[in-house]
Amino acid sequence: MNILVTGANGQLGNCMRNAVEKAAQNAKRKTQDVYIFTDVAALDIINAEDVKKTVKDNDIKVIVNCAAYTNVDKAESDAEFAEILNAKAVRNLADAVKENDGTLIHISTDYVFGGSQGNTPRTETEPTNPTGVYGVTKLHGEQQIAESGVKSLIFRTAWLYSEYGKNFVKTMLNLTSTKPQLKVVFDQVGTPTYAQDLADAIFHIVENRKMTGNEGIYHYSNEGVCSWYDFTKMIAEIAGNTECDIQPCHSDEFPSPVVRPSYSVLDKTKFKQTFNRDVPYWTASLKKCIENVSKA
Repeated sequence: MNILVTGANGQLGNCMRNAVEKAAQNAKRKTQDVYIFTDVAALDIINAEDVKKTVKDNDIKVIVNCAAYTNVDKAESDAEFAEILNAKAVRNLADAVKENDGTLIHISTDYVFGGSQGNTPRTETEPTNPTGVYGVTKLHGEQQIAESGVKSLIFRTAWLYSEYGKNFVKTMLNLTSTKPQLKVVFDQVGTPTYAQDLADAIFHIVENRKMTGNEGIYHYSNEGVCSWYDFTKMIAEIAGNTECDIQPCHSDEFPSPVVRPSYSVLDKTKFKQTFNRDVPYWTASLKKCIENVSKA
């Protein structure tokens, strides 16, 4: 089976590559699957005809869409392009793989819930209520998939980080090692998600052909709950950056054009029951990531 991975140079795309390479090194997990990794230079998913040609020429049966417009603040002033990449391009992928009787695996976000109130973990069936352009365009992407009728699995995730690119963990590793003091918000609560854990889960689903019959929306983040303040404290502790004085503060001390969710914990029950797969606790995964960063 041929699998196309878009956004291959991003956090999740790189982690998908790791998952495939790790399996290739394991004699017991040898597979006939062929993974084709593309970024915008190789395939512009905004171009519907190019997407259809790539899918047809390579007989693609699964697309793992890791491409997205993810700059939450910038999206407010770049709404048109965010809509194109997060919704229109997603429809291109959906239509193309549907024509080849394939499946689209797409990554969405906790931001589709926006400013929803309450302190109970979000389930897949709860009403969506995005408050910013990013969340709106990602929800539109989900809706485009549904309207296309393609066989699909959508994974909503949150607070994604990895060894790759720019992300909160790498930023705080730098700041807590160079700044005498930091203020970090404590009134936004969620769960950090190690991109490698999500990539491994997706790879497991594809490798074991668990897509068929399990189409739908799923929530995936690491287990546990913390604030951005708690997250930063743990980053500094694991890295040994004990000299930095990290202080909690309110969100209004860091004005933003976007109203971020105050409670954005995702309920993973459906994922765990459907795929019979454990989800790692967030601190354990964070340690793995920081160890890898330190080796680089």
